[in-house]
Amino acid sequence: MLIDLFKYIIKNITHRFTRSSLTILSILIGIMSIFALISFGQGVSKYIDDMGDEMGTDKLIAQPKGFGTPGSTGTSLSQEDLNYIKKFKDVSEAVGLLMSQTEVKIDENKKGKWVFVMGLPTNPSEKRLIEESFGGIGILKGRDLKKGDYNKINVGYSYQFENKIFSKALKLGDKVYINNERFEIVGFYDEVGNPGDDSNIYMTHERIKTLNEVEDNEEEYVMIYIRSSPGADPSYLAERLEDKLAKKKGQKEGEEDFYIQTFEQLLETVGSVLSVLNMILVIIAGISVLVAAVNIMNTMYTAVLERTKEIGIMKAIGARNSYILLIFFIESGVLGLLGGILGVLLGYGIATAGGGIAAGAGYAMLKPYFPTWLTAGCLVFSFLIGALSGFFPAYQASKQKPVDALRYE
Repeated sequence: MLIDLFKYIIKNITHRFTRSSLTILSILIGIMSIFALISFGQGVSKYIDDMGDEMGTDKLIAQPKGFGTPGSTGTSLSQEDLNYIKKFKDVSEAVGLLMSQTEVKIDENKKGKWVFVMGLPTNPSEKRLIEESFGGIGILKGRDLKKGDYNKINVGYSYQFENKIFSKALKLGDKVYINNERFEIVGFYDEVGNPGDDSNIYMTHERIKTLNEVEDNEEEYVMIYIRSSPGADPSYLAERLEDKLAKKKGQKEGEEDFYIQTFEQLLETVGSVLSVLNMILVIIAGISVLVAAVNIMNTMYTAVLERTKEIGIMKAIGARNSYILLIFFIESGVLGLLGGILGVLLGYGIATAGGGIAAGAGYAMLKPYFPTWLTAGCLVFSFLIGALSGFFPAYQASKQKPVDALRYE
């Protein structure tokens, strides 16, 4: 009986192919939008989660408020601040990050690109702390910087490709000009996943000081990365350290020119923003699903009118109201499910292509992720939207009197 029921439903859908196709198209667009948008949201969330796993839970970050390059915000963290943090109880190690925005050229006589240049420590432990804080990146090609590398640099991932930073791709041993001084590339970093970080240039801590003409103990750090001691509570440490450092700097509560966060807190903030963004995107896509639901309801009402005499015949030979209701209810559900299947397939293709385009543009973090629940959820949702949209037309069909239905013209 169930097989006959589905045969009958499929026959009715194919018999009204044009109308059915337009109805399926309307639900397809909505499900495709939801599937593609959520997959990108899930991809970014996975990227953040993976970065958090690489960073670990024992790290904190101190930043001046109004974060920017030195001299652009009026606030910074000094060498004295760094020394105080290093000596603080439950701090295992701390390292400051020097950064400047500088023009980099491949031809001394031509216009270059403005990028961030960072000064890295050559101490392996301190350098590892910074690399872990960037999501676990390391050297992809070449070698790390070492003490005494005066005119040697490491560069970000994007420098290896044409038309990403410069018109030509750079390779190990190539020379670039920074502040009109010549530097040799000795290493390329792994991909971080965004154009900004993948265009960074790295030199030794000592070298960036001479490049920017900074005297010893006059460093202005844009960030200080901190590793908590084993067994210490990073959140509690962040609160105590911020309070004590503010008092040392003579700043009242609420007037601090810096803040200290754990990386978990930082990632939670990013995650909250992503959740809100995902919700907005789903609401936007949901509007098209609502339009599709109205379209399915209209289609099913029309189908009920067209098949009024057919309903009368079925009732005359003994079909119960529940059976009539089931026919139209499942028929509308099948329309929704077909739209859902096609929507998922098309959404997968669009999201995959979009992820490839984003990666090609340097946004590898915008990679879609397709968890099983997303596919299953979209299919179930599309069926329910179709079925529920067809409920009232189906209920109307089931309540028709056989005599009135057989007389209908």
